[in-house]
Amino acid sequence: MKHIFTYPTALLVGLALLGSSKADAQQFNKRKQYNSIGFNLSAMNYFGDLAPQTGFPSFRFNNTRPNVGVTITRRFFPRVSGRLGLSYGRITGDDATAANASDQNARYRYNRNANFQNDIQELSAVVIVDLIQNRNNYLKRPDFVPYVFAGVAGFHHNPQGRRADGTYVDLQPLATEGVNYSRFQVAIPFGGGVRYRINRNFDASFELGIRKTFTGYLDDVNKNFVGAAALAGGDAQYFGNGITKSQTGDYTQFAAAGSKRGQNKTDWYTNTGFSLNYILTPRIKNPKFR
Repeated sequence: MKHIFTYPTALLVGLALLGSSKADAQQFNKRKQYNSIGFNLSAMNYFGDLAPQTGFPSFRFNNTRPNVGVTITRRFFPRVSGRLGLSYGRITGDDATAANASDQNARYRYNRNANFQNDIQELSAVVIVDLIQNRNNYLKRPDFVPYVFAGVAGFHHNPQGRRADGTYVDLQPLATEGVNYSRFQVAIPFGGGVRYRINRNFDASFELGIRKTFTGYLDDVNKNFVGAAALAGGDAQYFGNGITKSQTGDYTQFAAAGSKRGQNKTDWYTNTGFSLNYILTPRIKNPKFR
């Protein structure tokens, strides 16, 4: 994915260049600014070591999970708004269904036999730049507006693995690769969408948002196997030692310490979906006469 968006932060610079000029700010005074609140429902996906291919183009519909969120947006200038968002969603992956056992380049992932689910709670702050400006108040806003956005987000995640009996266990405390990674992380959200005016106070949007993270452990898989001796036994060995199920139904160890477990790359996740936004009617203060 880094070949598609090598420097996501460059989009932030672009947003600043597209921002309103001083003249725009003067024309778009506080009487034309307004707030809106929104509810989001989207599809959440992840790109990492347990995806069908370890890159952004890889997509598996069966791994799509819902994401819900709320936002509050403030329009500051004819093109520029600021948005705070809080969301909750899940990402998943499973070598048993994603990795091709007949592909020599992917067979090690099939033998790895890893799986995970990860619930992500995200707090984000982004700058939105409309590609069609509105110098008037909210009542005269355009009916159809494409836009781009970028910003910063903090999120909490907790990868879990599925045991043979179908129950789940938290993976981070097991240190399956000998790494005590943090469950609190930072991401760069960026993307674009289109906004449609429904009526006086309601807008609907369709948006694709991409999150560039700085961790490779959304799926608890990143670097190399550490070997059975370095693990505490039980769940730690089951999830961290490359145990696969044989044709006889027995579980056998195959991974030696130092052998490849992951791609040593950061993970990404995306939100694609719809939002409904309600514009809070601005309070207009009449001038006082003496």
